[in-house]
Amino acid sequence: MKAEIDNRNESLADKQAFTEIFLTPQNNDTKVVLRKYMEQILFGLQDFLKKHVGITHEIPLEDLSCRFSNTLINRNPEKKLEQVFTELIEEIAPHAVNVASPYFIGHMTSAIPFFMVHLKTIVAALNQNIVKLETSKGASLVEKQVLAKIHRLIYCKSDTFYNTHVQNVHTALGAFTSDGTTANLMALWVARNALFAPKPGFEGVEKEGLTASYRFYGIGRAVVLVSRLGHYSLNKAGGILGIGNRNVIPVDVDSNNRMDIDALRRTIQAIKRSNGRTQILAIVGIAGATETGTIDPLRKLGEICALHNVHFHVDAAWGGPTLVSEKYRHLLDGIKLADSVSIDGHKQFYLPMSCGMVYFKNPFSMDTVAYYADYINRPGSADLGIKSIAGSREATSLILDSALKIMGTDGYARLIDHGIETAGQFAEEIRKRPLFQLITNPELNILTYRICSMEVQRKLASGGTEERKAINEGLNEINRVVQRLQRKAGRSFVSRTIIKMGATQEKEDIVVFRSVIMNPMTTIEILREVLDEQEEIYRRTFTSPVALYEYGRRIENGLPSDRIPSPGLHPEIIELDNCLN
Repeated sequence: MKAEIDNRNESLADKQAFTEIFLTPQNNDTKVVLRKYMEQILFGLQDFLKKHVGITHEIPLEDLSCRFSNTLINRNPEKKLEQVFTELIEEIAPHAVNVASPYFIGHMTSAIPFFMVHLKTIVAALNQNIVKLETSKGASLVEKQVLAKIHRLIYCKSDTFYNTHVQNVHTALGAFTSDGTTANLMALWVARNALFAPKPGFEGVEKEGLTASYRFYGIGRAVVLVSRLGHYSLNKAGGILGIGNRNVIPVDVDSNNRMDIDALRRTIQAIKRSNGRTQILAIVGIAGATETGTIDPLRKLGEICALHNVHFHVDAAWGGPTLVSEKYRHLLDGIKLADSVSIDGHKQFYLPMSCGMVYFKNPFSMDTVAYYADYINRPGSADLGIKSIAGSREATSLILDSALKIMGTDGYARLIDHGIETAGQFAEEIRKRPLFQLITNPELNILTYRICSMEVQRKLASGGTEERKAINEGLNEINRVVQRLQRKAGRSFVSRTIIKMGATQEKEDIVVFRSVIMNPMTTIEILREVLDEQEEIYRRTFTSPVALYEYGRRIENGLPSDRIPSPGLHPEIIELDNCLN
């Protein structure tokens, strides 16, 4: 009998422990730890990030990965809540990336306003599932409302239009997705289904598939036309939608890195000469290219799409929020001609990860992707999961709606204006420094540049094709090394990419620094420090820039680049460079 009582007590104790884990902090120690860190996060976010998170860390990634190689889940709890929380802050956070640092200017991820953490916490606590009204109710109505607000920012329809559609259960102005990739995918999904719509004797591509669609419509392939600076998500969409990513056709860009309209017209004419065997599914205009920040001539693209009756999609994942700025919204002139537009909330609406959106000019466009299920999304219901690429998802729209109320368009415009104008100042500073060459001027708040001294620039201007190629090979290596060493030092961060540069028939791959100016705390003084650091790394590492030509020639003659020391490279840097490779 005593043994049975002990067993029952032990079982009861386990149940109590489980209940405490699920419902409340386990003890006072847990409460102390939670208060210690959560108060810092909630009321001193920037100080918390400076103290606990670094841009990079000296521990190599390979060594760090050894700490995270345990693949077993314990049957019983390993640690108490306060221990896990402390581990997150003190052992994992230091090896995360402080994207909020004003010296972090390399990617489209930046600081967020401190209140976003509060809003995210509330949304997590509510745990609404927007797939269905039964798991969201009012949150779904807020989402319809905020979709209408951003739709109005893009398309500027009448009051009557928005009064009709804001809470209309039969129409949809757009949808929230996880990111710009899924937003682009959804836009092209709708375009594909509209192109291969149901007709007598054919139930549509969504039911019958692409092979049957091609056969019924008498074509051999469908293509998407986009600038060669288009985001790689469009290639993904080509694969997922079944048209094949080789049929996402890159169109050349002009000297300003915008889609070349003449090249587009030539491509369309070539397609028309296929006797209808090739159909254009969509033409995509970019409003803020990932690498250069440039904006395609949207109005001209819209007019061409209207002329040829082609779906016009604008990938405004980056540049879309520029519409809030009275000073710079003209840069997106023509966006209202788009049939669909994608925007990322976690980019220049400064929301926490992750939030994408897609909008459609026609409130009935999304009917082509409607799905129903008796247990969740029934015909005639107002469930937002009916016309969505996602199933279950959180109420991210509550965060955006709240942020718009807190910031207003003027607040967001201040962020947008700061980024564009500071990027312009940065470009001027780069031009002043004889070690650097500005490669792409900022149209929004992204620019590219490289280490290329005035002396070397003169050699490039006067040299022949082979000489230029050899010099650029050497420059590419120098810029790679400087970018890696700056990243490893951890004081600041600028990313790098490859830009094609030169005459139409002689374009070369150029390694460049890519900077993204979106943190409102990033000033021209900080950007000067970033350039100072790059100059110092260059001086410390490379002592003979004149040897670039000889270095490039040796590569051109077939010697493996990893066997050739860079010009003037110190031995310890050669070893470090090999490790970083």
